[in-house]
Amino acid sequence: MLSAATSEKGRRSALDSEITVLFPEIIDEKINTTEFLAAARGIVKIVDKLGKVFAAVKYDIQGNINKLATRYATNREANVTLQDMILIEKASETNLVAMDALMWLTRGLHMILLFFEKIVEDSKMGTPTEDLVAFLKMSYKEALEPYHGWMAQQLFDLLSRMVPTRSQFLYALTGNEQTDKNGIVISEMETYLVNLRKNVSVIQLFYKTHNLGNTT
Repeated sequence: MLSAATSEKGRRSALDSEITVLFPEIIDEKINTTEFLAAARGIVKIVDKLGKVFAAVKYDIQGNINKLATRYATNREANVTLQDMILIEKASETNLVAMDALMWLTRGLHMILLFFEKIVEDSKMGTPTEDLVAFLKMSYKEALEPYHGWMAQQLFDLLSRMVPTRSQFLYALTGNEQTDKNGIVISEMETYLVNLRKNVSVIQLFYKTHNLGNTT
């Protein structure tokens, strides 16, 4: 939890405690399945707070989490890491539901990662922008647009105009509490994103190395 990381400073985490589940550390280039899914559920809670623009992303992420959780439950001991679970499915199944679910989940997480990183970087500028539309469009273009058809792209372009302002975004992340600690919120977001980036990068490399799914 991020609040644990800040306890030494004697203050409560500025972020809503529901969404401060860090993504797991990477051990031998593998990711613990249950810890990853718990953190991904935290992402669902984040995007749920950000309005209708993220509704489709939210339902897609939740659906893929459910598919992975179902696959994990078939053999918890063997599926202790994401990498083991996917390779076992690939070797024993013809309908690769978990492999497809993790691929799309990672794409969704990648877009959110890029969007949040842009907000953090912009917040370090002298006068950060309130309008986050351009950040969201750039993040979508890199992470998801290459895999979406024309209709999905047009729908996202329309919905992106409904993205919250920077102030509304930070307000949502604090559990809808008024706060003058935006600097602390951004700092904790930055900490949160470190492991998210590591997890996304390791999964992307795993899919590329093992030629899994459509990685082009």
